[in-house]
Amino acid sequence: MMSALRRRPVAAGAILAVAVLGLPGSAAAQGADASVGTPDASPSARSAPQVAEKAPGAGKHRKDKHRGPGRKKPGKKTAPGEILSSEPSSFQYTPGQPTPTKAWKITYRSTSADGRPNVVSGTVIAPDDGKTTPRPLITYAVGTVGLGDKCAPSAGFPGGTTTEAPLVNAALVRGYAVVVTDYEGLGTPGDHTYMVAKAQGTAVLDAARAAQRHPEAAKYGVSAEAPVGIMGYSQGGGASAKAAEMAATYAPELKVKGTASGGVPADLAKVADSLEGGDSAGYLLMSAVGQNAADPSLNLDKYLNDEGRKLADVVRSECIGTVLEAGRGKTIEDVTTSNPLEEPDWQRAIAGQLIGSEQPSAPTFLYHGDADETIPYAVGQKLRADWCAKGNAVEWTTFAGQSHVGTAIQGNGPALEWLGQRFAGQPTSGNCGT
Repeated sequence: MMSALRRRPVAAGAILAVAVLGLPGSAAAQGADASVGTPDASPSARSAPQVAEKAPGAGKHRKDKHRGPGRKKPGKKTAPGEILSSEPSSFQYTPGQPTPTKAWKITYRSTSADGRPNVVSGTVIAPDDGKTTPRPLITYAVGTVGLGDKCAPSAGFPGGTTTEAPLVNAALVRGYAVVVTDYEGLGTPGDHTYMVAKAQGTAVLDAARAAQRHPEAAKYGVSAEAPVGIMGYSQGGGASAKAAEMAATYAPELKVKGTASGGVPADLAKVADSLEGGDSAGYLLMSAVGQNAADPSLNLDKYLNDEGRKLADVVRSECIGTVLEAGRGKTIEDVTTSNPLEEPDWQRAIAGQLIGSEQPSAPTFLYHGDADETIPYAVGQKLRADWCAKGNAVEWTTFAGQSHVGTAIQGNGPALEWLGQRFAGQPTSGNCGT
């Protein structure tokens, strides 16, 4: 068991090279999207209690009227990060590869973009290595998986079908505990507020709070006394970067030592310009659905034509491979009767997702591939410049010649190494002056 825990996840590169981290190249890897939410049938997966699965899209567009036993309705008696339900789960980093870990599927209180209490699901994972004293915790934000409930990270962990499980495993083999949020509306009722910065940031921070309050995880060293790192790539890069900006004011009790964010979509307007009409155009409607979920007054349906409504239905219920295939080559004009991005309310909504206007309270590690075909390299450079100008200790790393997915693979190790140095109390001044 100990030796298995220490082994490096050699399968990570092979798996992710042909899979999504939210991005191109994923359609082939996730062509059978239904498998994303289907636990593996191995004995170890069967032995772990499973969360009852909903049909694709079930529970969307309605309020959470049916909370299971033991769930509390969020309100005055609950605070962000409070655990509302918990049940044993399991973690595999690839199908048929059980790990020496303990895992729990949880729901917890968080906060929507407009400040209302909500319920978010996620997974707490701790190494089962005999350590009971406080260990570092990483609150991990995944890249795009899709908006359907079946795509949630927690749905795939038991069977090893969550795409970024190898990257999560790389943190676990270092002895860190990890909590992975499903984000608002992904695995819980309602549309996922995809690319809504505040909703994603609060989900990440409250996941850390929930993990540190979990009584069973506490037996494995998950403690409020331990240092916290924030980490994510692509969509997760945006979520983790926003969490870094919010941590000092939203969750000041967390001992955040640093944030590692890669391929950050810090400026959605510039990202949209680069994606429209291309292989990854499906992300645009995903983002539109996400903004509309956070603010229904945007009235997305008013702008969609028949083709757009059909595609929106796919977006809301399916995983990323299917969405990218359905949206490939589409322009905004193809799916709308008029362009919502030309309207002041939509322009304000998109501008409100900008990352870089606030200084993180702890050092940051930013990384980006200069051949990134999905999130323009210049967007990452601008975030670096913005944070550096505000006095943050930014460690910037360029991965020369690397694509979006390539950088996710190449950057994971250095990001974890950098976080490990912060957990150890080593100082960093960043490289803003170079």
